[in-house]
Amino acid sequence: MDTHTTSQKIEITARQWLSDLTFELVIQRPQNLKFYPGQRIRIMHAAGERDYSLASGVDDKELVLCIRLVEQGKVSKFLSTCDLPAEIPIKGPYGYFTFRPSSRQAIFVATGTGIAPFCSMVRSGIDGFILLHGVHQSADLYYRDLFQPAAKTYMACLSNVDQESEAFFHGRVTEYLQKRLPLGSYDFYLCGNRGMIRDVTRLVDRRFSNSLVYTEMFY
Repeated sequence: MDTHTTSQKIEITARQWLSDLTFELVIQRPQNLKFYPGQRIRIMHAAGERDYSLASGVDDKELVLCIRLVEQGKVSKFLSTCDLPAEIPIKGPYGYFTFRPSSRQAIFVATGTGIAPFCSMVRSGIDGFILLHGVHQSADLYYRDLFQPAAKTYMACLSNVDQESEAFFHGRVTEYLQKRLPLGSYDFYLCGNRGMIRDVTRLVDRRFSNSLVYTEMFY
């Protein structure tokens, strides 16, 4: 499902910090760039290259990336501090982490900036899903206002709190799935860190028979 793999230059036009370590980039969209919601692009820089999922809708005039600043990440550091506007080369889009409609309930599970491809899906018109967003604290729940109107259930799973409220679940996304999600068959879409994807996949195998699992790993 890769749609465009040759290199081309784009212009970063804006940067906005969403939390202490997470920022959003707005990029001028090349006229020939078409993508499916859930796909990613590759940003190339002298220090290296890095793939980032698109957070924009397929018909949006600009592209949006949601990026976590990594202490040892040369590309994310450059993107977080470079003077704007800045012109950089990209490749893509790439990837197969795209929505596949079915009769089963879709469960979106994200940790941190793994929320980005789900932003693209919602901005492209997908709704009726159950979304779990696992973060440390409520300040990291960027895009909450985007998801709440579109989701059947939006549940923030916060690991750095000591009690639950109606607005969030105290614990990891795996704990929510084990304690709160009724037994049944679902389509699970998992995007985030390696540990979450491993643990949820194992849980699905044990608890939710005849379910499908689609994954996109963030490093």
